[in-house]
Amino acid sequence: MKRFVRDEAGLTLIELLVASMMSVILLGAVGSMVISSVRTQPQLSKRAQNVSSARWVLERLTREIRNGIRVDVATPSKVSLLTYVRRTACGAGTAPSSATPAIKCEVTYECTTTYCSRIEAKEGVYTGTATKIFNGINSSSVFCFVPSTEKDTLTCGTAASAKGSTYIGVSLRIPNPSGPSNLTVSDGASLRNATLTN
Repeated sequence: MKRFVRDEAGLTLIELLVASMMSVILLGAVGSMVISSVRTQPQLSKRAQNVSSARWVLERLTREIRNGIRVDVATPSKVSLLTYVRRTACGAGTAPSSATPAIKCEVTYECTTTYCSRIEAKEGVYTGTATKIFNGINSSSVFCFVPSTEKDTLTCGTAASAKGSTYIGVSLRIPNPSGPSNLTVSDGASLRNATLTN
């Protein structure tokens, strides 16, 4: 009978205090992780939104570059190219029916240290009504070209012979809300119609 009572003795006060302290430490660690994730969520959301917007702009740019025929102006902050666009007239805001073929227009992209804009005009015209297509960049060096005027034609140079460029690289540098370095979203495309006109 004494043996049965000894087995049912339960926890000592020291064991109960140790278990309580371990529970408090575990709950404190879990609580700090939850608070940290709640605090960083707005920064992560803003970062994801910036990257998503930059990717959308890059897709639009590379689509028009792929339809390009030739590069007329080529600088790190500005590119003008003759390309095919789906419009009723150059600079018009209306798209034609799907059966209507695309027309040749001069499309100019120009970037400053805060935004990029787009101008669509007739062939050889580089001015017109600019439309902002992206806000929030912090570098005007957006475009690079291959072949470039630099000695190594395999790398993407910062300047190019306008008539010789067949590839345009695009790099959008956007502020990183959660750190000091920039986020860079890059892409590029070759002018697939350039070979048809040579």
